[in-house]
Amino acid sequence: MELALTLDDALNEAGHPLKDATFVIVDLETTGGRTADSGITEIGAVKVRGGQTVGEFRTFVNPGMPIPPFITVLTGITEMDVVHAPSTGEAISSFLEFSGFENAEAPILVAHNAGFDVSFLKQACEQNGYHWPRPMVLDTVNLARKILRGGEVRNKKLGTLAQYFNSPTSPTHRALDDARATVHVLHGLIERIGNLGITTVEGLTSFDGHATERRRRKRHLADGLPTGPGVYIFYDASNHPLYVGKSINIRKRVMSYFTAAETRGRMTNMVELAARVDAIACASDLEAAIREIRLINELRPRFNQAARNPERTAWVTLTQERFPRASVVRQAHPYDDERTVIGPFASRDSAELAINALHEAIELRQCKVRITSMTQMSPCVLLEMGKCCAPCVDPNDIETYSSVVTRAQAALTSDPSPIEAALANRIAVFSQQERFEEAATMRDRLDAFSTGVFRASSIRSLSAIPELIAASATPDGGWDIHVIKHGWLAGSVHAPAGQSPHPFVDAIAQTSATQVDRHHLVRETELILRWLANGRTRIVRISENHSWTMPIGTSPYSAEMAKRWLTDISTVNDAVAEPLSID
Repeated sequence: MELALTLDDALNEAGHPLKDATFVIVDLETTGGRTADSGITEIGAVKVRGGQTVGEFRTFVNPGMPIPPFITVLTGITEMDVVHAPSTGEAISSFLEFSGFENAEAPILVAHNAGFDVSFLKQACEQNGYHWPRPMVLDTVNLARKILRGGEVRNKKLGTLAQYFNSPTSPTHRALDDARATVHVLHGLIERIGNLGITTVEGLTSFDGHATERRRRKRHLADGLPTGPGVYIFYDASNHPLYVGKSINIRKRVMSYFTAAETRGRMTNMVELAARVDAIACASDLEAAIREIRLINELRPRFNQAARNPERTAWVTLTQERFPRASVVRQAHPYDDERTVIGPFASRDSAELAINALHEAIELRQCKVRITSMTQMSPCVLLEMGKCCAPCVDPNDIETYSSVVTRAQAALTSDPSPIEAALANRIAVFSQQERFEEAATMRDRLDAFSTGVFRASSIRSLSAIPELIAASATPDGGWDIHVIKHGWLAGSVHAPAGQSPHPFVDAIAQTSATQVDRHHLVRETELILRWLANGRTRIVRISENHSWTMPIGTSPYSAEMAKRWLTDISTVNDAVAEPLSID
């Protein structure tokens, strides 16, 4: 049992009990959705205290303008209903008198999607010379988003919530019925929040997420965690990993999970299961990011979305058969796969776009039929269109098709310019003919192909280097130093400001890992590439007889793809083959 109240608990107990609070639940029907050109046609309100209804208010309102037919269909309110009804000024005066907002114990105004109703009420007051009393406002939409767990209801519409809380009154797009339904939604939400120990108006209005109080009670899990960069791992009581994350300040980030700053329902559920948090301090942000990737892949924590299939990236390759064709494959890697590949792609659809780009300029076959020396087929329409050289016609003529494959391999690995030129030409033609949708399709294909080629060539280039040591200046004047072997992070160290980085370079070179994981996730290599291209990183050592440059590509479009993919690529030196000195 806790013997002392927290400050939040003390304030909660010192507040106004919900059981003594008065609420005025209001709903309006209007001629439209904007105050600028719409007016009120009906006001309905219910006053409740202690869970009991103490008064109801309803009136038609003459909006002084026609009611659109679709509004009549929606609400059932016609011109005949409002022609002799009170004016907006008269109706708003009666509503304010019923509500009692100017009383010493002013009630709380409640509405579903309150911003809509309040905007019309304020405008009615301003246009008719009445002072808007500025009551405390509660929106049952916002309350439902904070109190109900994700997936409990399909949406937060009034009809959905009224049904969920078993309201005897169903919303009908009539003011009083909707206000009565909102009363039951409010009471249902208050009952739910009461189960969390919140019993005051102040606690209700300041509540900022489901199970916030339970989360706050777990703040002790962050005790003793380091304040520098690194990786943190949440575990449940059975020692199963729940979630892996990274941060430049581990303790501060973990603390945020126990406050209102964390609003994701998935993380709320995770924190409720958490029993401990472990941390791994890292020398740099890059090391933390890479350790996060490795741990997610190793532990597969249930609350990391990336843990589902972290290694299943999409690539485009040429199949290994008598007459190869372009195909989408998974789990390929440029440096340990004998096949020619480009990628990775964000999705299979992007990879298919790249294949379509390849087919625009090279007559690779597109069918999936396995062609052997015994195959006898008639060519399809692609031969007439110049999109395929039809090896099925003469399956023994391997030499002719081999020249096509050689062109395709060159486009995928060393010279994408024929593909890019063909696509650029088609874009220009379609644009001149004002066939803009087709031009956009060609643009998307070109974008996907060029990006895939650039990413693969970048990864291959870095992965071919046995060892590269680079250093990046940090804001505090120090250096983050990393050893990279075949595109894999083998060691990290931080040289503090005011100290020579050279001893740190020598030390990390001697102590870095010697066994390289040649099957590591390609995302790790791409993180390293982005770090190398951040404009602050210098290469200080590189394996003998090796050099490295950012493989921008041979065409302007490839360079543009590089600029889109890499952060601040414009600041990267064109040549980084020679090691640079660091001071």
